[in-house]
Amino acid sequence: MKERKLALALIAISILGILILNSAFIVDETEQVVITQFGKPVGGLLQVPGLHWKKPFIQEVQVFDKRILNWDGYPSEVPTQDKKFIWVDVTARWRISDPLKFLQTVHNERNAQSRLDDIMDGITRNNITRHNLVDVVRTSNRILEVKSAGEDIAADITYDKIDIGRDAITRDILQAAKQIVAEYGIELIDLRIKRIAYIASVQQKVFERMISERKRAAEQLRSEGQGVRAEIEGKKEKELKRITSDAYREAQTLKGKADAEATQIYGNAYSKDPEFYAFMSTLEKYPETLKNSRLVLDTDSDFLHYLKKVE
Repeated sequence: MKERKLALALIAISILGILILNSAFIVDETEQVVITQFGKPVGGLLQVPGLHWKKPFIQEVQVFDKRILNWDGYPSEVPTQDKKFIWVDVTARWRISDPLKFLQTVHNERNAQSRLDDIMDGITRNNITRHNLVDVVRTSNRILEVKSAGEDIAADITYDKIDIGRDAITRDILQAAKQIVAEYGIELIDLRIKRIAYIASVQQKVFERMISERKRAAEQLRSEGQGVRAEIEGKKEKELKRITSDAYREAQTLKGKADAEATQIYGNAYSKDPEFYAFMSTLEKYPETLKNSRLVLDTDSDFLHYLKKVE
């Protein structure tokens, strides 16, 4: 009898344990939970981390991620408005904003990724086919901007002007996709064109256009540089001539003043003792005149006047 009671007690404890295990569940900080009963949501959304309870067996726990999720599309071949074929690879960031709607429409993340593939591919294709290739690959009409002393030396140099640009196309794709994915309880946070690759028939033409474009920019910059160089060299020559002229004028002025002062000194010295001045001047001329030379002079020459007086 006791053994039977013990067995019944063990069975009861086991059943209670199974009920508790099937009723309790834990919500992580990165998760949000929807409880379903016979496939229909009941009890609302659970986002508070911790231990929670549900009805055993008849209720199920549907767990969804609260974090930002990544979506990477497959590269697809898309024609542009000017009939150029390119490979476009798009990536996006999204999160589950309405788990109840998400559960009712796509059920799980795998289906959501598949639905995003279809939506993003279609919207990207529609937007790119409405624009020329140059709008898809470039963001502005500016190629080079060279500044000197706060002013532009080079203006906008473009080979083909864009009408809207890659950034604007990306924003259009993002806004259009946001409206559609919201129906599935999904919030599209950001979208970027990750890579654009040209098919073989387009690639060479694009490279040739890029080379031509850069050459034109380089030629214009060289031309403007030569003009600036000529202007600087002209200013340099003008300034050099001005400095040389001022220096020559100042030198001549100083030389004239020095000559005048020397003449005045010589005049004063001569007026004080003309005979002595004449004597000293003659003596100074002897070494200069007789150096490495021969002179034949008459004894009555004035050049030997002072030598004849020497006793």
